[in-house]
Amino acid sequence: MSGSFADRLSADCPAAGLRAALQNRTARVGVIGLGYVGLPLLDAFVNAGFKTIGFDTDRAKVDALLDGRSYIKHVPGAKIARWLREDAFEPTDDFDRLAEPDVLLICVPTPLTDARDPDLSYVEGSARAIAKALRPGQLVALESTTYPGTTRDVLLPILAESGLTAGDDYFLAYSPEREDPGNPDYTAAGIPKVVGGLDELSGELACLLYESAVVRVIPVGSPEVAEACKILENTYRAVNIALVNELKVLLDRMHVDVWEVIDAAKTKPFGFQAFYPGPGLGGHCIPIDPFYLTWLARRQGLNTRFIELAGEVNTSMPEYVVGKVVTALNDATKPVRGSKICVLGLAYKKNVDDHRESPSFELLHRLDELGAELSYHDPHVPRMPRGKRNYPDPPELVSESLTPEFLAGQDCVLIATDHAAVDYETVVRHAPLVVDTRGATRGLESLGTVVKA
Repeated sequence: MSGSFADRLSADCPAAGLRAALQNRTARVGVIGLGYVGLPLLDAFVNAGFKTIGFDTDRAKVDALLDGRSYIKHVPGAKIARWLREDAFEPTDDFDRLAEPDVLLICVPTPLTDARDPDLSYVEGSARAIAKALRPGQLVALESTTYPGTTRDVLLPILAESGLTAGDDYFLAYSPEREDPGNPDYTAAGIPKVVGGLDELSGELACLLYESAVVRVIPVGSPEVAEACKILENTYRAVNIALVNELKVLLDRMHVDVWEVIDAAKTKPFGFQAFYPGPGLGGHCIPIDPFYLTWLARRQGLNTRFIELAGEVNTSMPEYVVGKVVTALNDATKPVRGSKICVLGLAYKKNVDDHRESPSFELLHRLDELGAELSYHDPHVPRMPRGKRNYPDPPELVSESLTPEFLAGQDCVLIATDHAAVDYETVVRHAPLVVDTRGATRGLESLGTVVKA
């Protein structure tokens, strides 16, 4: 890739120096945002031999990393301690140091507002901080998931306040993060990377950077293509999950096991990919990205009815699940008010500690409003997180041990996340009632009272 533009670079131009530093891996890589995207990305670049510096506004995160402690399960503290020991990584909350790295990768959150419009405040804040320190020869790449046009229409004008020119003085690209927390088969370094540069030279330099650290780079013609690629990936998942969620509700009414149906369908060797129902969508991407697309469509005077319908189906699932709990308790001659209900799983997916946008919080909120006495168990989330958007802070709960005595003392155990570490046979044997949203108790129904939701 690098040979395609080497001949047209003069020795003293900013691109030439950056290109050389990327090739010999003396370039320092800076990552803004040390969360579920930023830390795994740092791992890829440290393993590739780059020196790195991590920026975050959260001083508690920086202090934890300086102590060699991790707050993300799949990036263990021992690994961070090794980075520090080998002088390969330095965390800081001093954004005045943004001129030091040769590369700046923006990995900050892109949530939704209360009106479900894109909230780019973290991206804009990062861009303003970069603009104050931007120097010739730096490469800036946005990785945060966003709508097509963000790099060109939002990031570029802010960076222009530096007085530098993109494509000549500094270089700008978009490369969407691709993370699958909890999947050991796909680390950040093992997932192909889509890269779209603002101009040809920016794209080629960004590809040169990423091909040093990831398994494969896929260059595309513009940032907009790369941005739309990420939106398509997650909207595809959201729509298909909505399909099986809607099918689950229908088949439940017909007393047909949706899990058995999916198992049968996925035996077809072509034309079908299995998606699975649940209590709602979680994680930072799938519950949010389709709304970025519908917002963009409205700005273009269009409606994305198919995508909006999928969003309605997925956001209705917690209400459906709570309804199943209410009915199941009623069948046991118990009201929800005063019933002891343990929500099993706070993480949005199994075997991870990531609880961003987890439907479990909506379930807890709804059950709390109905007067239930709540507890939870999650082997990966030992203490109830606080400060969740859109929810009042819950009680100071800690993860309960699923002993036979604890289970027997509950009126209902609601399985919201199917962590592999849980002994579901013990749960079904000892809990008076189990409501299962994940198919975790399949084959165990004869051991106790199980309601599928």
